[in-house]
Amino acid sequence: MKNELVDNTKNALKKPKKKRKWLRRIFKIFVWCFVAGLLLAIGVFAYYAKDLPSPGKLNKRQVVESTKIYDRTGEHLLYEIHGEEKRTTIPLKDMGEVIKAATLSAEDQSFYQHHGIYFKSIARAAIYDLIGRQVSQGGSTISQQLIKNTVLTNEKTFTRKVKEVILSVELEQRFSKDEILEMYLNEIPYGSNAYGVQAAAQTFFGKDAKSLTLAEAALLASLPKAPTYYSPYGSNTDDLRGRQEYVLDQMAKLGYITREEAEGAKEIDIISEVRPFQESIQAPHFVMYVKDLLVNKYGEQQVEEGGMKVFTTLDWDKQQIADEAVKKGVANNSKYKASNAALVAIDPKTGQILAMVGSRDYFDKTIDGNVNVAIRDRQPGSSFKPYVYATAFKKGYTPNTMLFDVETNFGTKEKPYAPQNYSNNFSGPVKMKEALARSLNIPAVKTLYLAGVQNSVNTAQSMGITTLKNPSRYGLALVLGGGEVKLVDHVNAFGTFATGGVRHDKTAILKITYSQGNLLDEYKNSAGEKVLDQDICAKIDSILSDNSLRSSVFGSNSPLRFDSRPVAVKTGTTNEWRDAWTVGYAPNLVAGVWAGNNNNAPMAQGSDGVYVAAPIWREFMDRAFSNMAIEKFPEVKDEKTGKAILDGTVQGEEKEVTVCKISDGKYCLANDNCPDNEKRRHKKFFSAHSILYWIDKDNPRGDAPKQPQKDPQFSAWEKGVQKWAEKKELDVQENVEECKSSDF
Repeated sequence: MKNELVDNTKNALKKPKKKRKWLRRIFKIFVWCFVAGLLLAIGVFAYYAKDLPSPGKLNKRQVVESTKIYDRTGEHLLYEIHGEEKRTTIPLKDMGEVIKAATLSAEDQSFYQHHGIYFKSIARAAIYDLIGRQVSQGGSTISQQLIKNTVLTNEKTFTRKVKEVILSVELEQRFSKDEILEMYLNEIPYGSNAYGVQAAAQTFFGKDAKSLTLAEAALLASLPKAPTYYSPYGSNTDDLRGRQEYVLDQMAKLGYITREEAEGAKEIDIISEVRPFQESIQAPHFVMYVKDLLVNKYGEQQVEEGGMKVFTTLDWDKQQIADEAVKKGVANNSKYKASNAALVAIDPKTGQILAMVGSRDYFDKTIDGNVNVAIRDRQPGSSFKPYVYATAFKKGYTPNTMLFDVETNFGTKEKPYAPQNYSNNFSGPVKMKEALARSLNIPAVKTLYLAGVQNSVNTAQSMGITTLKNPSRYGLALVLGGGEVKLVDHVNAFGTFATGGVRHDKTAILKITYSQGNLLDEYKNSAGEKVLDQDICAKIDSILSDNSLRSSVFGSNSPLRFDSRPVAVKTGTTNEWRDAWTVGYAPNLVAGVWAGNNNNAPMAQGSDGVYVAAPIWREFMDRAFSNMAIEKFPEVKDEKTGKAILDGTVQGEEKEVTVCKISDGKYCLANDNCPDNEKRRHKKFFSAHSILYWIDKDNPRGDAPKQPQKDPQFSAWEKGVQKWAEKKELDVQENVEECKSSDF
C-alpha cells in the first residue's frame, strides 16, 4: 500500500514537469517563429527596398504641368494645354487653409501624428488580402497616397503594398509634414484631367485654390477618393453630395470649423455652381493654331507636360472686336445663305497676328465650327489680282497701260476659256489701274499673261503666300482665284504692300518661358525682307485706296470707302458664289475676311465679296482704328515711258474720214475719182490693235515686236478687238487708201 502511494506521488509530480516542458517547447517555437517571421519581414523589406527609387527626389523631379497660353499682355489666360494631366503647381501658402483642412479631414485625420503609415490599417488590409486573395482594402495615409501617385503604379498587389509602406516611412524621414502635404495637394487627381488642387479649383469653379469657399473646398476634398465615381459631371451626384457633407462633419468634429459653419455650407447647392463641362478656352482657333506651332517645334509631350508659359501676339481688344464683327456679320448674311466667316488681323510692320477668328462659333458642330477656315485653302477670287498687277508693274508695265476689255477666248476651240466680267458687259479700252480698281476680269487675265503665271506666283510667294506649289495647274485662271490660298497668308502678304515691299513673316508667339520663369524662346524684332520696290507698292496702294476709280462698279458709298484715312482694299468672289473675300490695309493694320460655308455649298446668287465679306471687314477696321494713329501711304511718282500704250493712249484710236464705198464693205478715201456725191459719206474707222501688237510682252519698255502675230495669244486678242469694234458699229480697216478710177 505504501509503495503504491509513493508511485502515485511520483507520477503526480511528473505530470506538471511534462506540462511545463511542453509549454517551454511551444514558447520556444513561438519565439523562433516570431524571429523567423521578423527576419523574413526584414528580408522581404530589404529585398524590395534595394531596387526602390529614392523618395528624397520627389521634390526635385520634373512634375507634369500644363502649358498655358496667354495674350500679348499676359493678363488673359487663353487656354491650358494638357495631356492626361492638367496641372498647375503652387506652394502650400497659396492653397488656402480651408482646402488643406478639408483634405486632411477627408483623407488623413492623423496626418500630423503618424509616421507615414497606420499599422492597424495595414494589419486589417493584410487580413482582407488573405481572405480575398488580393489587396482589396486600403487605409492609406497621405504619405502612402503620394508615393502611390508619384513613384509607384496603382496595381493592387502585395508586392506594391510592401514597396509603398517602405517608401512612405522613408518619405516621412526626408521631408516635413508641410512639404509632404504640399506635394500631395499638387499631385492628387480630382477627375476631368485635373491634377492638383489649383487645376481642380480652376476646372470646377473657375478660381484659384486660395479663393475656395468652405462648401467648394469640401466638394473638392471629396473627389480624390474616387474621381470618376464622384465626378460632378457624372450620374452619382447624390453620393457626391453625401460625401461632401461627411467631409464637413469631419471638419467640425476635428475643430477646423464650427458646427454652424458646417450646417451653413450644407445648405448651399454647391454642385449646381460647378462650371459646365467645357474646356475653358478663349480665341479657340488662334489657340489651336499656336498649339500646332508649339507641338511642331517642341513635341507633344513637352507641350502637354512641360509647364510652359506662352505669351502670344494676340491683342485681346482686337480679338473681341473681331469675334463680335464675325458673329454680327454672319447673322446678317443669312439672306445670302452664308453660314460662316473668318477674320485675321496682322500688324504689317512686324507680322504679328493680332486677331484670328476661324469661324463664327468654335463649338457649333452644325457648321464644323472647330475648323479654322483662316488656315484652310480656299480660292481667293479677284482678291488675288493685286499680286498679278504688282508683277506686271515690276516687269515694266504701268498703271496707265491700256488694255482692251473685250470678249476674248484665251483658250482654243476644243478647250475654250472665255471669262466674263461680273456685269457681263465690256468696257473697251481701259487702263490697268481702272481694271484693277473695278475688278474687271478680261484685263486681269491679259495682265497675268503679260506678267507671266510663274512670275506672278513667285511674287505672291515672296510676299507671304505659302500655297500655289504647282502653277501649271491653274494657268490663266490663276488671276481670277483659280488657285487656293490661306486667309492668314493672304492677309500677311497684303501687309507687304502696306510696308512698302518689306515682308515680315507672320508670327503668333512673343515669348515662351518655363513655369519657373526661365526663358525658352523669344520673338526678336526684324527688319524683314525687302521683296518688292516701294514704288510698285505705292502704285497698288494708290489704286486700291482710290474710291473714284472703283465707284462705277461698287458705288460711291460702298463699305470700301474711307474718308478719314487712306485704306487700300480688294474684294473677291469665286465661281458660283462659294467664297467671298475682302482684304485691306493701312500702313499700320491689315485685315482680311472670308465668308461662305465650310462645306463649300454655294451662297445665294449675287453674294459678292462687297456684300458678304466687306461689311464684316469694315466693322472690324472702324473699331480697330479708333485708337490708332492715321498713317499715309507713300506718294506715287509720275511716270512717263515714252510708249503711248504704256502711258495711257490707245494708238490709232477711232477716226472719222470722208470715204467712197467700193464693194464688199470696203471703202476708199474720197477724192475726185468718186463718181458722184451719193457714194460719199463720213465713216469712223477703228485702227487700234491689242497691246501685243505694240510691245514685247517680256520687255515692254524695249522695241516693238517685228512679228507680233507669232505670239500664241495675238490672234485671239486681235479678234476680240475687232468684235468689240463691230458691236460699237465701227469699221475695222488697217489701211484706207485714196480712191482710184479703177475702183469704180
